Amino acid sequence: LGPFSCFLFLMLREVHILWNTAFRASTESSSDHQFPCSKFILGVGHNASAFLSSFVLNSGGWEVVGSVKLWNEWCRTSSTLCVLPTDSFCLFYRLVSDPTVLLCQCTCFVAEDQQFQWLEKVLGCMQKTDLQVAVFSTSSIADYKTPESTLMLSAPFLKALKTKQFKDNVCCSLLEQPNIVRDLPAAVLSYCQVWQIPAVLYQCYTDVIKLDIITIEAFKPALSSKILKGLVKNTSRSTETLAKLMTTTEINNIYT
Repeated sequence: LGPFSCFLFLMLREVHILWNTAFRASTESSSDHQFPCSKFILGVGHNASAFLSSFVLNSGGWEVVGSVKLWNEWCRTSSTLCVLPTDSFCLFYRLVSDPTVLLCQCTCFVAEDQQFQWLEKVLGCMQKTDLQVAVFSTSSIADYKTPESTLMLSAPFLKALKTKQFKDNVCCSLLEQPNIVRDLPAAVLSYCQVWQIPAVLYQCYTDVIKLDIITIEAFKPALSSKILKGLVKNTSRSTETLAKLMTTTEINNIYT
């Protein structure tokens, strides 16, 4: 590739964070151009994002404050804020009653060469003092390393991985060695470890790759976690929302 082609390629792969005007103004007014954040909750993938939609976003007043625009070989983010559960998107929400609580749903694939940009432009904008991070994601049960046959395991199941600074109790058993995590969840946890931010990853191992109600509900033990406590108020309403979400998905996938 020539110099111009390389430049164009790098431009195409740039990660753009589009904050809304009010949120951007609050960041620019601070001396370090960082916003105060006490909790950052991240759902990576369709099932983790659907869990947050049904049980967290559905429980209180949240407002959309930003989105990510990116392109790579595997996805192109949606340019609209009115997204379907099966779309590729990355949206940020702020809790109206406590603006220091930020939530992100990221169903788009963030390529390895884009992860550092994502981290710097998202976590890099947050004040690190008193910040706690929780990440939710899924992985194929085929990736789970165990002496037993994976056929003997009851999927889906939840495992936790935490940084050294995370002192709260976790809501499931810890991920055993030699298991590893990959992609954006791994990058976020590594960033938090380096910056000494208390962070926990709840990873659901499942045998279903599409949006799946059983996989979504496998995250429910995390509802009792300290970082989500107080954000979840009506689980019966959440279950109803989840059912509607699955119905919408089935209608939009009728010919796929």
